[in-house]
Parts: sequence; structure tokens; C-alpha cells
Amino acid sequence: MLDHIFLTVNDIDRSIAFYEQVLPVLGITARLDYDGKDGPSGHPDLKGFGANGRMFFWLRQGHAAPGAVHVGLVATSPAMVDAAHAAAMAAGASEIHPPGPQRHYDPRYYAAQVRDPDGYSLEFVHKSWQHEGQQP
Repeated sequence: MLDHIFLTVNDIDRSIAFYEQVLPVLGITARLDYDGKDGPSGHPDLKGFGANGRMFFWLRQGHAAPGAVHVGLVATSPAMVDAAHAAAMAAGASEIHPPGPQRHYDPRYYAAQVRDPDGYSLEFVHKSWQHEGQQP
């Protein structure tokens, strides 16, 4: 199980604004800024997002590498997938595929996929056999 992920972004303020509009739709409502000087030598400043007492999605300033990362985020229903997709598009994402069944994976796999402002692939995913009623 993953504990956290760092995404390196080109414009930290733009990315914070984007994710502050999108992640709350998925129940990811906590925010934390970590000052790198409080860590070991060379630790970057981090802008974190989380839920349920955990910070697990972190942004850091640098040179984005969008082809290196795809992030799938849990949605607890198809309606949540639709809402996250709409929020991402309103926040400036570009669409990879609209919400709908992803039958090539499983007939119960419902998802939408967008690119964030740095080009990272984000997928909002509802897998009914895995995610029913699950908290983010």
C-alpha cells in the first residue's frame, strides 16, 4: 500500500490552486505546507493534501515530468467521478477521456481521465467491487 506521492510541478501556486479545486470533491480536504528547512539537508518545500488524518499527496516545485507519472484517485461512486471530472475541467484540466465505463479493464470500472496543468495524467476511478462506501 502506498503512503504518499510527490509530484514535481513547474508552477507551485498554479498547481495548488488546481488541486484545491479538484481534490475536495474526492474528500481530500486537508492541506499542509511543509518547510524543507525543517527536514534533512536539501529537503524540498512541500505542499500537501490529505484526508482522515493522513497527508499523502504532495507537490514540490521543480521541473515537471508528466510522462513519468499517472495518478489514479479513488471515487466512492460514479457520481463522484463525474463531479471530480467536472471540477478538474473547470479548474483548467484538459480531457483525456470523459466519465464512463472502462470495459477494457472491467465492466464495473467507471472512470474519467484528465491532464493537470503540468500534463500529469489524473484518473478519477470508481471500482464498485473495491470502493463502495470507502472513505478517501
